[in-house]
Amino acid sequence: MKLTFLGATHEVTGSYTLLEWLPGRFLLVDYGMKQGIERYINADLPIPASQVDYVLLTHAHIDHSGNLPLLFKQGFRGIIYCTAETANLCSIMLADSAHIQESEALSQSKKNLRAGLPAVEPIYTAEDVQQTLKLFRPCEYGRIYPVDEGLSIRFTDIGHLLGSAAIECFLEEDGTQRTMVFSGDVGNLNQPIINDPQQVSAADYLLLESTYGDRLHEKETDPIPLLTDVLRRTFLRGGSVIIPSFAVGRTQELLYFFREIKQKRLLPEFHDFPVYVDSPLANEATAVFLQCSTACLDDDTKKVMAEGENPIWFDNLHTIVETEESKLLNTNTEPKVILASGGMCEGGRIRHHLKHNLWNEKNTILFAGYQANGTLGRMIYDGAKEVKIYGETIEVKAEIDLLSGISGHADQAGLLNWLAAFKKKPSYVFVNHGEDESCEALSQIISGQMGIAALAPYSGSSFDLIKGEWIRLEEPVYKTYPKEKKAARKKKSATPYDELLQAAEKLMEKARAMQGCSNSDIRELKEEISRLL
Repeated sequence: MKLTFLGATHEVTGSYTLLEWLPGRFLLVDYGMKQGIERYINADLPIPASQVDYVLLTHAHIDHSGNLPLLFKQGFRGIIYCTAETANLCSIMLADSAHIQESEALSQSKKNLRAGLPAVEPIYTAEDVQQTLKLFRPCEYGRIYPVDEGLSIRFTDIGHLLGSAAIECFLEEDGTQRTMVFSGDVGNLNQPIINDPQQVSAADYLLLESTYGDRLHEKETDPIPLLTDVLRRTFLRGGSVIIPSFAVGRTQELLYFFREIKQKRLLPEFHDFPVYVDSPLANEATAVFLQCSTACLDDDTKKVMAEGENPIWFDNLHTIVETEESKLLNTNTEPKVILASGGMCEGGRIRHHLKHNLWNEKNTILFAGYQANGTLGRMIYDGAKEVKIYGETIEVKAEIDLLSGISGHADQAGLLNWLAAFKKKPSYVFVNHGEDESCEALSQIISGQMGIAALAPYSGSSFDLIKGEWIRLEEPVYKTYPKEKKAARKKKSATPYDELLQAAEKLMEKARAMQGCSNSDIRELKEEISRLL
């Protein structure tokens, strides 16, 4: 039995891990797409895709599912196990991803043609997606499924996204049994619509995510008063609230909040404010939410439904599908809310709305989700005075705000509490799906305070699950971009001044990582910096 770590090692996106449990029997847990700036180069899948027998999919987000059609294109013909809700969401999300791949390839091919260069092939096509979807096998929560000789699996609701799951693998080889648990993305408590994370009882080994492994969320607050306040002060200025929103999960949560604001008349002076969902994908995902099993829904949502209310629908809600309709929104001067696709502002219709609204100080850009390093969303949130969108420099004059208290990920305390609730603790915890500071901090706490061996391995590392020892521990392979290569050629060795700048950059990274920490910790660091200056 061997576990090989390939994706989302010291990074937040691009999850995939290879498990071998009998000689020549392989499965992948997730096969996600990288998003944002890549800091590390992942090791390649060490076997041909045609030799992968199964994929176990924790949830539908593209950074966990987005490369499944590529796996099919490369020869995979096995079975993809996931929950029914994950399968339904993937049917729309992967189709949307294929459309993006084909559109980008077509655009680049046109540019290449003018430059005398060859055409570009898309990473995968809509046909690849359709063939991939035929391989999905829906599973129920809590039921043990015999998959193959020496392998059974069980899905447990992990409360991150509709249909998301932690996956237990019950393995046997030559009479030796091991339970390997993959956490997937552990959800936050008290999210609207979906259940809180459910507990797994026992594990020999655990692969645990660490997106917020080095920080705590702000003290739990009700996001509805915060959202109401943002709406009120923006509308009083005559502006609009523009929300970059992940089409699946976050958009539906926000609709739940807007429905409650209207239902309880929390904004009486602007009670009939319009909300536009400008994302065909979000509109399709909302339909999936409305048709899901009630077993996925929390008690509050079931209560709303029992009272005859639709939990994510209300008066003056508009769904935008056509591109021309989307463009016309920016000629409409009435105060409104625009929920647009592209949660990190890297793609989707949000970029169009930012181009037309960032410069206007009446408006508010309201972030409602994690912004990865290197993304346009992170640049705006970190205080950039101007950004480039579609090649045009846009001044940032709009109010920039964050709707706190609605993270879809458990924070450090949530992750540790979930681990602590195991009745049989794992003998080793492998930490992934977090940037350097997050995964290292969490692994150190697990080993130092909980007394459980823990490590955040780099891509290409592998572990023997029977012997309980590392087969190979790889060093990080950093991705170098063209400008960095040019600079590296010019600079033979770092001067003390260069080293000073590098140290200052690390300090800035540390400061950014304090987002979500307690105010006392933030003030302490600020005072240390002030004393140094």
